[in-house]
Amino acid sequence: MKLISPTQYVREAAEAVSKAKTRVYLMSMVIADHEATHPLIAAAEEAAKRGVEVVIAGDIFTFGEVGGGFLPFRYYSHGARSANRMVRSLKRAGVKFHWLGKGRITLYHGRTHSKWCVADDTVFTFGGVNLYEEGIQNIDYMFSHTDAKLADRIVEEQKRVQKAEARSTNYPSVAYEHGDMTVLIDGGIIGQSVIYRRAIELAEKATHITFVSQYCPTGKLSRVLKKKKTTLYYNRPLQAEGLNRIVIRIGQFTSGLVTEYKKARYLHAKCIIFTFEDGSKAAITGSHNFAYTGVLLGTREIALETRDPKIISQLETFIEKEVK
Repeated sequence: MKLISPTQYVREAAEAVSKAKTRVYLMSMVIADHEATHPLIAAAEEAAKRGVEVVIAGDIFTFGEVGGGFLPFRYYSHGARSANRMVRSLKRAGVKFHWLGKGRITLYHGRTHSKWCVADDTVFTFGGVNLYEEGIQNIDYMFSHTDAKLADRIVEEQKRVQKAEARSTNYPSVAYEHGDMTVLIDGGIIGQSVIYRRAIELAEKATHITFVSQYCPTGKLSRVLKKKKTTLYYNRPLQAEGLNRIVIRIGQFTSGLVTEYKKARYLHAKCIIFTFEDGSKAAITGSHNFAYTGVLLGTREIALETRDPKIISQLETFIEKEVK
């Protein structure tokens, strides 16, 4: 399993999709055909034209991100019209495209925040990269891995999400073993997150914790981290805009936790590394921001829990080079 940057993700995923013979399944909370993401969008379109099954799902949150806001008229902005043109072009090529989150109570409730791309048996996931210009510019990563069993499971998960969306329902969180690792899936039920729960359980046992997210941790996890020796990296409020700035300020106020993140680029990566008394380590990496707000809003997420030294070493190197 290899940690790759956002630009590497687009490049390597586009290459894998261009070579795909049977299937391409892609999910991103935000997806747009921008200069930075065009190679992957174009590769998906070409794959569909040559007969590969191509299924893409994006959250309607996309319209707010590319349209500059969430008021109804923003759906008719240049960015929103561009997103709709992308979808029409993909569908003409034979891509099965699904917008997720249309029937939710608010624009922030019930979002699908999971990110992955499957091309045959190659999987890109367990990171936070959104597929639009700004998402590629953020400090972030994905993991790439060729594994038929994992690819099958991710494909089934996407089908499950799309089926739930068609019925305007959610499903319970689940954890399943994959070799010596555990894949954690949040199914979108309000107040239920196996990812957040496992972060608390591991934090309670750890002697030192390194926390990385775009947001300040909130809820029970923040209270546990405050009692531990914890190094926190999350964005300073002035680095964020709109609701993100408010969320960070509220998190700081309620938790009293201080960030050590000093860089100018927006931090969008999400992982926690736990060090235990015997020197062993565990990590959770994926799409979850570890803010309890997302749990209360019923956000769908994916993460990996691992004790694999090779994976944890890559996360530590990423933090050392990109975050500190």
